[in-house]
Amino acid sequence: MVSDHAGRAVPQSLGRLGVAESDWGRHIAWDIGIHGVGVALQALLGADLVEQVYSRLVIDSNRAPGHPTSIPAISDHTPIGGNANLSAACRARRESEILHPYHDQIAALLAARTRPTALIALHSFTPRMNGVERPWHVGILHHRDTRSAGIMLDLLRGEGDLCVGDNEPYVLTATSDYTVPYHAERGGLPYLEIEIRQDLIENEAGQNSWAQRLARLLPLYWNAISTAK
Repeated sequence: MVSDHAGRAVPQSLGRLGVAESDWGRHIAWDIGIHGVGVALQALLGADLVEQVYSRLVIDSNRAPGHPTSIPAISDHTPIGGNANLSAACRARRESEILHPYHDQIAALLAARTRPTALIALHSFTPRMNGVERPWHVGILHHRDTRSAGIMLDLLRGEGDLCVGDNEPYVLTATSDYTVPYHAERGGLPYLEIEIRQDLIENEAGQNSWAQRLARLLPLYWNAISTAK
């Protein structure tokens, strides 16, 4: 399992990037609640978990190096002053010190595995974006691996109490995302990119509830993907 936006740390040399302290609790800084889900799910399944502890405002670990939105100058209408007019050298330093070590760790874990593996990418999304309410409780994002997505979508819909998004609230593409295309699609691994709405996991009870739900469904997904012809 991987979590690209689990933390909101900032290197001391960058200060607070010109961002108000109140904004560091918002979705622009991290995927709210997903750290708790990931840790609880790891305990339940015994799976590997790699989390990015640095804020997506420092550098987005789900964007390819050099991507226009990798180091945002504005996020959800909030200016990120410390990212404005950033030099090429500063960008390269954040990539070498934060982005690449995270992905190197994922790559090393995958390379060391000797049994069939699926990449599970954990994310959360804000319930309201650009003034628009998002009704989904959970979404499954996919690109090439539609089989994995179809299995998990059916399992989630079968729960009976969820509004499930198919490539909602975002669409996974080879250029909009980086972790799944780089580590899973490039190597032909099955994968799931799971998005959980943040108001459902903003507290420990919600995080544990979703971890328990996923710990029940993911083995069913893996059994189906492993036996499908």
